[in-house]
Amino acid sequence: MKKRGIQYTLRNVPERTDARLRETASAYGVSLNEAALTALLRGLGADADAVEHHDLDDLIGSWISDPACDQALADMEKVDPELWT
Repeated sequence: MKKRGIQYTLRNVPERTDARLRETASAYGVSLNEAALTALLRGLGADADAVEHHDLDDLIGSWISDPACDQALADMEKVDPELWT
């Protein structure tokens, strides 16, 4: 026997969210319900196909001041007038 899922009714869905869900459902050829469930699962990180972000958060706060680097960055700010004449 198939286990029944819990049914929700969502109110006050923003127009932009509705439009995006409908676009996604149409693009993937799935029902609006399936598109909404997939988005909800991914947003909660509960989907097997959830996107894992590999970003640079672990580098935050690890900057080491380097005068040579600072000078190189400052040099990149300079405009060569000969290139703009």
